[in-house]
Amino acid sequence: MQTDKQGNALPGANAQAADKYDQALEAFNVYRNDPVALIDEAMDLSPEFTMANIFKAYLLGLATEPEASRGADDIISQLEEWQLSEREASHVSALKHLLNGQWTAAAVALDWHNMAYPHDLLAIQAGHLMDFYRANSQNLRDRLARVLPKWTPDIPGYSILLGMQAFGLEETGHYQRAEEVGRQAVDLQPLDCWAHHAVAHVMEMQGRAEDGIGWMIARHPHWSGDDNFFRVHNVWHQCLFHMDVGQADRALGLYDRSIRGTQSMVALDLIDASALLWRLHLSGVDVGDRWQELAVCWDIHMTDSTYPFNDWHAAMAYAGAGRHQNLDRVIAALQNLARGQNEVAVWAKDLGLPLVLGFVDFWRGEYRQAAERLYPTLFIANRFGGSHAQRDIVNLTLTETAIRGNIRHLAEALVNCRVDSRPRGAINQSLLARCRGDRISIQAA
Repeated sequence: MQTDKQGNALPGANAQAADKYDQALEAFNVYRNDPVALIDEAMDLSPEFTMANIFKAYLLGLATEPEASRGADDIISQLEEWQLSEREASHVSALKHLLNGQWTAAAVALDWHNMAYPHDLLAIQAGHLMDFYRANSQNLRDRLARVLPKWTPDIPGYSILLGMQAFGLEETGHYQRAEEVGRQAVDLQPLDCWAHHAVAHVMEMQGRAEDGIGWMIARHPHWSGDDNFFRVHNVWHQCLFHMDVGQADRALGLYDRSIRGTQSMVALDLIDASALLWRLHLSGVDVGDRWQELAVCWDIHMTDSTYPFNDWHAAMAYAGAGRHQNLDRVIAALQNLARGQNEVAVWAKDLGLPLVLGFVDFWRGEYRQAAERLYPTLFIANRFGGSHAQRDIVNLTLTETAIRGNIRHLAEALVNCRVDSRPRGAINQSLLARCRGDRISIQAA
């Protein structure tokens, strides 16, 4: 029987199909090339190659896009009619939870799977992404801690685990060790853009914007290629660094060239675009008609609501573009989703709706109401997707709401917290200066 490079059995695969599987997994590991095309080739070479079908179901299910999720559902329906090994059945069980909107159940299923099959790199990475999408910082770290003792540097993919470990360490506040492990990972595999971005996160959280710009520029050839699925997100990080040294014009230029210059329709890229335009707006930058182009791109993902984190970012674009009917549809979709019984329904009710409504209130200048909606979300925003850096947009928007709405005590309290954790940044210093003035500066929405 064929095996993958980590020694896991690949029932139904011939040698060529197994090779394509390994290539697809390596592409997925470093978010380069096209793992979907490679896994499709493996499936063509061996139509009954179960793990290739499972792999494709993960790629589609983790895309957080309604159409992709439907494709994953079709694969799972087919797989349930096949005779599966214990390892394959374990994968299918996790995927069914995921596609039913039960992200934590899926991640926990992969916890057990990873302990039983510690060299199953696909399962480790899929679980790590589930931890990220549900913002579980502890398991982002501990999923790797549980399996790494079972690995040695000579096992293919070892450096990929280090990159994931670095991100988990960063999200749990172990910044020095996170940077050390992240740098070790990129030394071993320079193309590992997840490890690269873990180090960028450390610099973002520590307020080391100058270091961050240097890190991004020095390693630019490794993460910026046209075949790099993660390049837009890494550009987003570079933009945050530029904004934090007072170079909003450079961030806007990067938005035009490298974020929307790609004309990507991928939801994860649109999230970064929405978040950056919103931050630029908060900083007083006129982004012109860029909202309009972005809002149109979000339309294809709003046919259904399956992941409220995406809906929230779509709402930013619709608010910026003045597309009120689209906003109403997003709110209605979240309200409908919130009536469900799964974990995604809880996210919609507790976070999706308050964040969308609060951001819309802010945009419309209804600052007191926006503050009342947004303040409670500060303490539970880590229940659903993204990183600490991504969710900081909630704090920034609430802080700007308090300043523009002349809610003095809230503004001062929020700014004090921001400066206490990151005193050096231009954005935080600007907020502090506005709060210390004789009058709080109120900008037009």
